[in-house]
Amino acid sequence: MSKTRSLAIVTVAYVVAIGVGAAWLAWGPRTGQLWLDTFVADLLATVVIFAFSRAYRNSSFYDAYWSVIPPLLLFYWWSQAGPGVDQLRCSLISIVVVLWAIRLTANWAYAFPGLHHEDWRYPMFKQRAGRLEPVADLVAIHLIPTCQVFLAMVPAYVAVTRPGPGLAWLGWLAFVIGLAAVALELVADVQMHRFVRHRQPGDVMDRGLWSWSRHPNYFGEFSFWLAVALFGVAAAPADAWWLVLGAVAILAMFLGASIPMMETRSLERRPAYQGVVERVSRFVPWPPKAVR
Repeated sequence: MSKTRSLAIVTVAYVVAIGVGAAWLAWGPRTGQLWLDTFVADLLATVVIFAFSRAYRNSSFYDAYWSVIPPLLLFYWWSQAGPGVDQLRCSLISIVVVLWAIRLTANWAYAFPGLHHEDWRYPMFKQRAGRLEPVADLVAIHLIPTCQVFLAMVPAYVAVTRPGPGLAWLGWLAFVIGLAAVALELVADVQMHRFVRHRQPGDVMDRGLWSWSRHPNYFGEFSFWLAVALFGVAAAPADAWWLVLGAVAILAMFLGASIPMMETRSLERRPAYQGVVERVSRFVPWPPKAVR
């Protein structure tokens, strides 16, 4: 299937999913809590994407969900907020989230070859599940990431619904960190795409930002979610202890699952990657070691 047709089908899937979520918010029963109403709508939209994944036997339908849904949640929460909310703080977090979403979605669309391709991790998860493969597909590949992202977006909910000015200086700090995170991810993406276009068999990426961190894109992604958490803390300083939980959960996923899986795969496919491991920082950008 061509890339153009594949993108059209994926777009239809997301239009249907967003429509189902919006219909729930418009006509579904109310829970009495805005965040819970949107969480239910988020889960329903996820189930729609799961249905398309099963119909086309490709769980990569879900890949764009990570970046498409958060700005929609943010703007809906902002539209439903009561009086007294700091509009400057709402504007700053909106700028960061929109720029992040555009960059991440565009990067996905650029690298997406078509529905003939599926992320290499998904078949591995399904194969390990055996007879429970449909359950693993729904829970591990679709629902758990949705819950993780929603948890990480809870500080954004607080930032755009909690009245009062809060800590204005912390909001500006979050804004700077968020912009820097998006810029870092963008540069890392461009450098990787250039490398992929010109690489030879066995080549490893160890130039530009990738010479300071083996996973600068993950570092930038965590930094973005940290910025979102700080926006929430700026609105509600007393709740700082739990507003950072979403960013911590994403960091744990990166360090405990995503990065180890990618490192193992890279070492299996490219022996020269061992040299990168020996001299380049695993996560936080840092000057490379001098290896004899």
